[in-house]
Amino acid sequence: MSIKRFTSREKPLLESFLNPNLIDAQRYDRLAGYFSSSVLEVAGEAIESVQNGVRVICNSHVEPEDVQVARLVEQEMLREFRQANLEKHLPQMQSRFQKLYDLLSSGKLDVRVVPQAIYGLAHGKAGVITRKDGSKVAFLGSMNETKPGWAENYELLWADESEDAVEWVQKEFDYFWNNELSVPLSKAVEQEIERLAKRQEISLADWRANQKREVSPCSVVIESPFYKRGDILWNHQKHFIKMAFEDHVSQGGARYILADEVGLGKTTQLAIIAELIALYDDKPVLIIVPKPLVEQWQDELNSMWSIPSAAWTGRGWHLEDGTEDRDHDIGSAPRKIAIISQGMVVHSGSDDDNSPSSKLLRNEYAAVIVDEAHKARVKEPTDPYSATPNNLMAFLNKISLRTKTMIFATATPIQLDPAEIWHLLYALAGGDGCKDENGNWKTKDDRPFVCQKVLGDASSRWLRNPKEAIEIITGKYPQGWNSREAWNWMRNPLPPASEHPLIGELQTHMGLRKNEVGITGSNNRNISFDNLDPIVQGIVDQLVRERFFENYNPFIRCIVRRRREMLETTIDPSTGKFYLTPIKVNFVEGQENGLHLTPDMEKAYLKAIEFTNILGGQGAKGFYRVLLLRRLGSSIEAGLNSAERIYYKRAISTDMLTQTEQEDIEDFEELQRSASGFQVQGEEMRVLEDIIKLLKGQVEKDPKYTKIKELLSTGEWEKRGCLIFSQYYDTARAVARSLSEDFPDRLIGLYSGTANGSGLFKGGAFQPLSRNDVKDMVTNRQLRFLVGTDAAGEGLNFQMLGSLINVDLPWNPVRLEQRIGRLRREGQVFDDVWVYNLYYAGTIEEEVQRRILERIMGEEKVIGRVNSVLPEELMKILRETLDEEGIGDESKHPFELKYRQHLSHVDFETCPLVINDDERRQLLMQGWENI
Repeated sequence: MSIKRFTSREKPLLESFLNPNLIDAQRYDRLAGYFSSSVLEVAGEAIESVQNGVRVICNSHVEPEDVQVARLVEQEMLREFRQANLEKHLPQMQSRFQKLYDLLSSGKLDVRVVPQAIYGLAHGKAGVITRKDGSKVAFLGSMNETKPGWAENYELLWADESEDAVEWVQKEFDYFWNNELSVPLSKAVEQEIERLAKRQEISLADWRANQKREVSPCSVVIESPFYKRGDILWNHQKHFIKMAFEDHVSQGGARYILADEVGLGKTTQLAIIAELIALYDDKPVLIIVPKPLVEQWQDELNSMWSIPSAAWTGRGWHLEDGTEDRDHDIGSAPRKIAIISQGMVVHSGSDDDNSPSSKLLRNEYAAVIVDEAHKARVKEPTDPYSATPNNLMAFLNKISLRTKTMIFATATPIQLDPAEIWHLLYALAGGDGCKDENGNWKTKDDRPFVCQKVLGDASSRWLRNPKEAIEIITGKYPQGWNSREAWNWMRNPLPPASEHPLIGELQTHMGLRKNEVGITGSNNRNISFDNLDPIVQGIVDQLVRERFFENYNPFIRCIVRRRREMLETTIDPSTGKFYLTPIKVNFVEGQENGLHLTPDMEKAYLKAIEFTNILGGQGAKGFYRVLLLRRLGSSIEAGLNSAERIYYKRAISTDMLTQTEQEDIEDFEELQRSASGFQVQGEEMRVLEDIIKLLKGQVEKDPKYTKIKELLSTGEWEKRGCLIFSQYYDTARAVARSLSEDFPDRLIGLYSGTANGSGLFKGGAFQPLSRNDVKDMVTNRQLRFLVGTDAAGEGLNFQMLGSLINVDLPWNPVRLEQRIGRLRREGQVFDDVWVYNLYYAGTIEEEVQRRILERIMGEEKVIGRVNSVLPEELMKILRETLDEEGIGDESKHPFELKYRQHLSHVDFETCPLVINDDERRQLLMQGWENI
């Protein structure tokens, strides 16, 4: 009889059925269960003897829609595999992990995974074995493909050698194996199996000692929650983490401005560097961020990296577990890593010994990390090189002298003027530390060596002559420039010998010792170019000819900037693939010439100009003065609501400003921050009445909304899904409501930073939801159209949507980059992201475009190409009106060239050494008073 029945009650199935049939078998095809356990111990020992290989089908939580996106499939497999916490089986199971890896890497074991949506739960378990003699047996049973399943659990198995039975099971196997949604087991999972086979847990003390020989940042992160959820660090992130940590360990500290473009993971890099330094060094780590980001920073440290931290609330410390600590003041945090807001520094009286900033300045730090560092700037930049620093910059200049490592992060190191980037370097260098109390330069520079390396010692031209420094790095040499003058800039500070062979020769000829910042002196009598050896003079001449000042200046050494486009077009030799998956930005045709105001809108706009001129006569500046013009340009609803609020309040006050506008005032109009607003009376009231009358009843005729409706009516836009942005909640809500009325079958999401402002519209009716719920609906593809304010512009990943509409344009191009960056991310399901910018021709919105371009050009002159946030044709027209040219071939810009060379492969994923987690957390939970 061909059917045989087996029960593990009588004898383990491994002995009674599996091994006897598998030994020297020709092939084994297996429908198994959930892959994270199924691939762990496939078929015991006899599997190695199968001649022509083993094929296993497993199921996974991979979404069918993601199968075409390799990165998403790999991430899901890694997540499932890592979250099985297989390291708990070690070290007893390491030999089996090694055998499993050998089988997979040799090709003898071939595993494919199918989405659970088509395979269902792991109940249908079966297989076909082709024995050594060519005969076949099919089997069905309840056992998983694990050692307990075959050898320990109570299991039942039916085996059938009939041709019909074998053909039936084989047909089932082939259906899944050849299914278009079947995907090979990720190479990253194979790599993780190999890592587990070699894994070794080490003490924190041993890890610290090892860093002296070779730094290993991977030991800290490889089993973090971030890696457990299937994510991996990008190569450019790993490179900077390793470089900064190496500098901290072996160079006396790291001093960098991390200026990566939006969306390239600056926060992640900073978080890991903070943890590494906190674990390695005995002193505390201080993180300074804008107030709105304090909670987000603490949450990401804990949820992504399992890093305990303390965040200052103004009343005490908020800890990572949600508890409050009011026993410690700001100068003595209860965790080794502490987070404070920039606002606390800005509003803290530095002259008061008991102020928060004064207390912080009494400590010494292993590292100080500043996010959104461009907030540190000078006041009233009429003379951007000599203007007074704001409180934040003054504080950073002081604390720079009290920390070993200091890193500033900002995607926009230049806001208005290239001088701003010099001020950031000056703060990194603790530049005021080489001046006496009267502001005169000291003859003896007593700053820490790591500070002097940034811009040289107190006699350095880079430190003393910032305007000339900016001109030199952009190729605008002073009149009479020659090798003699070049030498005075080149020698102090000198780059490391690793930058260029000639620099090493120069250091050798000049007898420069390792701990010297350069060839320095208070005057040039003994080190002038004319007194140099002819060989040294020749080296200097050669370095000048090889564009020393463009390629090896202090700016390019201390500013690390990687562009997404560069990463998308550069091949990683270790994988043969681009460092990042290319995702183009496609500015859809038809937006170049803008829209036209309706006749009533145009009349209202002219009245708004009249209102603006009256305010100007009262002394209103910046965003107060043009507030009504900007909001009327956003939407009729925003213009009408704003006019009515001003009319009934008889004032424009700060509480009318959005968070975005408040930040813009801080960026552009330093004096306006202290202004409480402007009174509106008399003639202004009459003008507002006219505006309100003209806009009443016009909301449904808004040209911008008409264009949005037209775009979203097409099938391709609907297929892609769309993210719609406005600076103003009034505009965002009006657009979402109108879309739900015009498309009653569609759910329209609203995402806002205001309380109870987020939710869903359906047929004009609004259902409030939390922001997280709205975000999850987009992530799970339940929501394909989302309207948001700039609260959705940071920290959110919406790569499952393929198009973007900007209802209005912010002054700051970074916000446009952030908006595009929500979609232009790894895992984007389309090859490109569609962008459509709405604006009215002949209005202030054209001035906004010019302002955006001016800022972009200021950045490009110093740090190279900035991602386009406006259509190329429009950028060309605007450049012509400003009589400005682009930077030409961006691939030849020094920053581009340098950081293409800084993309060598850095391996974290195969890291075998892991720090004992209890020791790690115990150290990080240590308070400053115990350090």
